[in-house]
Amino acid sequence: MINRHNIKTEIYQETAVLIGLITSEQPEERAKEYLDELAFLAETAGAKPIKMFFQRLDYPHPNTFVGSGKLQEIKAFVDENEIGIVIFDDELSPRQLRNIEKVLVDQSPNAVDQARILDRTNLILDIFARRAQTANAKTQVELAQYQYILPRLTRMWTHLERQRGGAIGRYGPGETQLETDRRIILKKISSLKADLKKIDRQMATQRKNRGAMVRVSLVGYTNVGKSTIMNLLSKSDVFAENKLFATLDTTVRKVVIENLPFLLSDTVGFIRKLPHNLIESFKSTLDEVREADLLLHVVDISHPNFEEQMEVVNQTLREINHEEKPTILIFNKIDAFTYTPKDSDDLSPMKRENFSLEELKNTWMAKLHDNCLFISAKEKTNIDELRNMLYERAKAIHVKRYPYNDFLYQKYDDIEE
Repeated sequence: MINRHNIKTEIYQETAVLIGLITSEQPEERAKEYLDELAFLAETAGAKPIKMFFQRLDYPHPNTFVGSGKLQEIKAFVDENEIGIVIFDDELSPRQLRNIEKVLVDQSPNAVDQARILDRTNLILDIFARRAQTANAKTQVELAQYQYILPRLTRMWTHLERQRGGAIGRYGPGETQLETDRRIILKKISSLKADLKKIDRQMATQRKNRGAMVRVSLVGYTNVGKSTIMNLLSKSDVFAENKLFATLDTTVRKVVIENLPFLLSDTVGFIRKLPHNLIESFKSTLDEVREADLLLHVVDISHPNFEEQMEVVNQTLREINHEEKPTILIFNKIDAFTYTPKDSDDLSPMKRENFSLEELKNTWMAKLHDNCLFISAKEKTNIDELRNMLYERAKAIHVKRYPYNDFLYQKYDDIEE
């Protein structure tokens, strides 16, 4: 008799290889960092990256992204190790995708278990599709997916192209099916845009119903701890984990500090090379950012290139056409911060990893004065200071909006003293 309790089942995990370029604009150190982030994206999607391929080029090859020799090297590794997914760190054009598949994917009709070719955009869209929970997020992701698929439709019907010979019959079933699918997708895109407009109107009504309360919005790179901070400040239970894009839907909570209520929103995290279609689709979700009175820009101070992540966030905010707003920089994860001090005889320029936390504090606090705070949401370090800062800023905005309330706050503060 089989003891079923002793049977171990293994969860199948697809293996992946990652492809990146080293260029004059993307030096080796940065290319490796980008592929490390791509590996994190792949793991978030459920794949297991086992090898990274790099190639030095002045710019991506217009036909195959990498050179033909490197592509053959990748093919040999993929075939030998039965790799399931090949992921490129930039968005591939339809032509690049088609030519890469001709080399890496067996074109025979009976071929099975072939490696799939993905680019960074496709991978991010897949993660968003898995993470979307509400109708709003699902609609936005679906729209971005269809907009991504539309220009790449031709590669889906290459098996029918083989049936066509010369000029005769060029308008056979393959092209008929292609045009049919194109019309279906265009119709679907139009329908999804209409749905988003309807959802956007509903969300705008919800925001109006909240009254004229002060609005504070958390923004930042993905996986910097926004949702954890949200939970600490609002005493709520917003989903948070150490994975990219843990939050897709904007979450709004009422927070009361001392005697002052205000609204705090947690938004989707940003990432470098974020697909343009996704930014366009999620503009309605980011309306909370546009309508906020105060932004809390959360930064992972332990990340070696946190300043570049800050610029990615600022650039994305500019793309959604948000006006300049009062912003507080919240440097999170000071508990995970590490640095390597320079030797006394080392005369090379200082790098980010050579600065201590105290030096960074002095630098940023001198630059931003009281618009800067260093915390650890995980260890709850300096959270009271964050609450006090939020109270003072929200109070100033509220009093400016409702001057007659200034007496109430002053009276309350006098009693407290």
